[in-house]
Amino acid sequence: MISKDPREVLEVFLTALRAAGASEKTIKAYRAGVLDFLRFINFKKLSEVSTNDVIRWKTHRLRYGFPKGKVGSKDLRSRQKTLHYYTLYLRAFINWLGLNVHITPVKAPKRREVKTLKPSEVLKLINASRDLMDLLIVTLLMETGLRASEALNLRFKDIDMEEREIKVTEGKFGEERVVFIGPLTYEVLKRLITLRRPNPEEKVIQLTYSGLYKRLKTLAKRASIDPSKVRPHILRHTFATEALKKGLPLPTLQRILGHKDIKITQIYLHLLKEDIKRQYMNVFSTNHLITNAVIPQLQPPNYMTYPHNPPTYQPVTPNHAYLPNTLPMHEQPVSTALRCVKCGAPLPPNAKYCPYCGTKVEASVTT
Repeated sequence: MISKDPREVLEVFLTALRAAGASEKTIKAYRAGVLDFLRFINFKKLSEVSTNDVIRWKTHRLRYGFPKGKVGSKDLRSRQKTLHYYTLYLRAFINWLGLNVHITPVKAPKRREVKTLKPSEVLKLINASRDLMDLLIVTLLMETGLRASEALNLRFKDIDMEEREIKVTEGKFGEERVVFIGPLTYEVLKRLITLRRPNPEEKVIQLTYSGLYKRLKTLAKRASIDPSKVRPHILRHTFATEALKKGLPLPTLQRILGHKDIKITQIYLHLLKEDIKRQYMNVFSTNHLITNAVIPQLQPPNYMTYPHNPPTYQPVTPNHAYLPNTLPMHEQPVSTALRCVKCGAPLPPNAKYCPYCGTKVEASVTT
């Protein structure tokens, strides 16, 4: 096998992947990654491939990027992300061949902060819609959490208006799942179906990804929203965040979004920080004993009121009217006859040890 033309061997490998149930998107990704490496080494015999070849390929791609027009050539982060997956694909190919070539995958870059729209901004987009298609794009992405590719591949036969369900047949991992139609999306779809009377095989949104992207940007401008904030995937992020805010369990959200790993879904928990902070402040900022006792005394004097005779700034002391009826150790009633033999400090009644030096009370004396 390894003595054959590398391109032929690659096709055999891809056929094996296809037979194992890999989707066409997965096949395409593996072909791109392995083929990039094979081109870099000028399609030399696979039996001659070494770990050094892999290192040279990774170093060159990270430094100079990929051939013109290829994905991941824009900046270091993009190159790193692409190369992360390409090294995984190449490692699978090399392991399948049984070659003794060590491949360490490039570390994936950290995820960028996930951005979402405010509810008021979503409302602006809805109000700025000029036709049913504008309205459908916003409501569908916002109420179902569909990926852009899933929305663009959606056909009328996949929609069950009676059950208010959508069957996603062309998901990211080739797996089917069901998402649910929200009230706004339902009304828009009902009007659209009545007006268009579509064929079941007809696509619901007859746009390319580029067309969808541009349409959302135009909608954002009409709504007076920064266009850079409005993209198809941001509406998906917004759906996920709002769902968690309203109490949807994380595993349920994972199934709706079509995530294989719940760790991916967990990134949306970080977006709830402001809500968590607000709840925290509601608990600790009012009607708290210590807060009410100390904060009033932290206000600095107003020196402008008394320019010639400024008041003395008093040290902060707790206002015990607000605190539980427990006095500090030095203010507790003591027996004047009992003192510590070591440090001479007064001892509280029934004390077993001196609270100041730790000496046993039995070693103390009465004065």
